[in-house]
Amino acid sequence: MFSGIMRNEWEGSLTKSYLGGVYMTLELFLQHLANGISLGSLYALVAIGYTMVYGILRLINFAHGDIFMMAVYFAFFGVMTFGMPWYVSFIIAIALTGVLGITVETLAYRPIREAPRISILISSIGASYLLENLAIVIYGGRPKTFPQIPLFTDMVQFGTVHIQMLTFMIPVVTAVLLMLLMYLINKTKSGMAMRAVSKDFETAKIMGIDVNRTISFTFGIGSLLAAVGGIMWGLKFPSILPLMGVMPGIKCFIAAVIGGIGNIQGAVIGGFILGIGEILLVAFLPELSGYRDAFSFILLILILLFRPTGIMGEKISEKV
Repeated sequence: MFSGIMRNEWEGSLTKSYLGGVYMTLELFLQHLANGISLGSLYALVAIGYTMVYGILRLINFAHGDIFMMAVYFAFFGVMTFGMPWYVSFIIAIALTGVLGITVETLAYRPIREAPRISILISSIGASYLLENLAIVIYGGRPKTFPQIPLFTDMVQFGTVHIQMLTFMIPVVTAVLLMLLMYLINKTKSGMAMRAVSKDFETAKIMGIDVNRTISFTFGIGSLLAAVGGIMWGLKFPSILPLMGVMPGIKCFIAAVIGGIGNIQGAVIGGFILGIGEILLVAFLPELSGYRDAFSFILLILILLFRPTGIMGEKISEKV
């Protein structure tokens, strides 16, 4: 009888231990999933800029990641140097980044729009290096700490799961901006012009559309989204430096390709796949954490091998 009681107690203890382990695993999964959705939202915001520009110009704007970086510095100096309230600094930084995107298009891309594709590609790479080195000269090469704002850095507790408030805000902001963007593209005259230019330049001109203005507007919108993503990136990862936009820029381009370059919804899907995949890889296979960036490139290679147009992409003929 005594042995039976001991056996029952042992089995009960084993069951509680097993259930406790499952509960902890579920908690960890939910916490990492929230972080993955947050990171995926950031990738999606910046990837939209890549896919919008490609949708109209068939151009990969390699300076997009550096525009993302400049937005973070604009916001940083607005708060730390000029003493602006964070919300004023963020708004001004977003506006300046939009102007910067239009300026890059006007000076680096518009003059050679009719040139061979390789010339535009080289100009894009040149604009990227110019912004990076300009940032090093102006801001210095040492990392700076982005200001931490309690509204975003406060923690929210769900049971034993602690999640930063910013982690919840980023997907919400991304969803709101995506809905506004889709409304702009599908319901406004500017959006109709963007869709017309993406189909055919010459026909759009015949219809009376100002192609230059439409393309500049597209660059501006993409840069605004990159600015929002950059500021939230600075809040989430406070260490900032002039080359901080290189790897996020590459990953957001990969996200756009995964989803289908030229397709806005596809860019969002690609961003979430990449962000969630990265976080879960590091969380549950920590021994592979050093290969986190490699995961993105492996995924890109697989997509190009088995579905070159991406998840939602369509085959698009090159413009001549």
